[in-house]
Amino acid sequence: MTQRIAVIGAGPAGLMAAEVLALAGRGVTVFDQMPSAGRKLLMAGRGGLNLTHAEALPVLLSRYGSVRDWLAPIIAAFPPDALIGWCNGIGQPTFVGSSARVFPRAMKASPLLRAWLRRLDDLGVRLRLRHRWTGWDTDGALCFATPEGPAREHPCATILALGGASWPRLGADARWIDHLPGLVAPFRSANCGFVVDWSAHLRDRLAGRPLKRLAIRFGSHRVLGEAMITAHGLEGGAIYALSARLRDAIESGGSAVILIDLRPDLPADLLSRRLAEPRRGQSLANVLRKSAGLSPEAIGLVQEALHGGADPADLAGLIKGIPVRLVAPVAIERAISSAGGLRLDALDASLMLRDRPGVFAAGEMLDWEAPTGGYLLQACFSTGVAAARSALAWLG
Repeated sequence: MTQRIAVIGAGPAGLMAAEVLALAGRGVTVFDQMPSAGRKLLMAGRGGLNLTHAEALPVLLSRYGSVRDWLAPIIAAFPPDALIGWCNGIGQPTFVGSSARVFPRAMKASPLLRAWLRRLDDLGVRLRLRHRWTGWDTDGALCFATPEGPAREHPCATILALGGASWPRLGADARWIDHLPGLVAPFRSANCGFVVDWSAHLRDRLAGRPLKRLAIRFGSHRVLGEAMITAHGLEGGAIYALSARLRDAIESGGSAVILIDLRPDLPADLLSRRLAEPRRGQSLANVLRKSAGLSPEAIGLVQEALHGGADPADLAGLIKGIPVRLVAPVAIERAISSAGGLRLDALDASLMLRDRPGVFAAGEMLDWEAPTGGYLLQACFSTGVAAARSALAWLG
């Protein structure tokens, strides 16, 4: 019997690699340590599965920062248009939402995953769940821990798609790093919230409350969006968009100060004129609500800054730029994704491990990161396709 190709990891990168291999006529077995496939994909789709982004390819590639040049040919070979076409091909049409984000019309991940697994089954792909990879033995066989005991496999090629280190309860627990010693850059939180030393008063009143229609500035970077006050600090889309820069600044300097504009739609001079009107005995909270149009959550932030020593004579300036000191990223277990992973210099241009011929790697286990907005999943899909095509070429 012809040896099968092993794919380890049943997330987006692994399942996409399996499909490319199966469509080429190869026998494929997908192994995963969890009881079901695609658990993190399902979590990502709880509020709407943002598959990719419809902006021009050069702009999309710029979102990948320092690994842009490395990812460019990989994503160009399976770009957003190809991913959208693939979705249509499994009966999951897409639409372009606000900010050019692309979603399946069903919004959730579960219909897409069900259709995908049916297609893989039709292609003859075998799925072996509750199989945790434990490395290679001295003969080069893949070793697995299973409920029935240890198991070994001798595939003709292997694709590793083992995920990063965020959301470990969904399977991305990074235990695989023990089997690739010396090849892994330390994992760090990415697309994450940050810890703020809130007062007990603010924490008790406002934890779990949203801050809507704001702008956050850090250095020369400014992001419009929303955020969420938590008991520990701040989370949300506007924070996530800056998280890599904020994390790096905290690592180098111990903390990072962001400036929150609570009324980005209102010029500072107009805000100053409104706040200069006679108060007629109104409390500060009422003035901020009526004259500045602030929500209770925004008013709470202003009061927190005033209690911390901000100048009460410049309320307009404070509203346009409340300083908030971030002291740490949240733990990686609570981050949306992770930075770090299998170093890119451990791979050749075909995504094959330099010291393991016939072993390729893809997905979030590799040392790259991207912001939310479809960029994470796009690169996972694209690297899965690239690893599979490289494995086919290597097999001849």
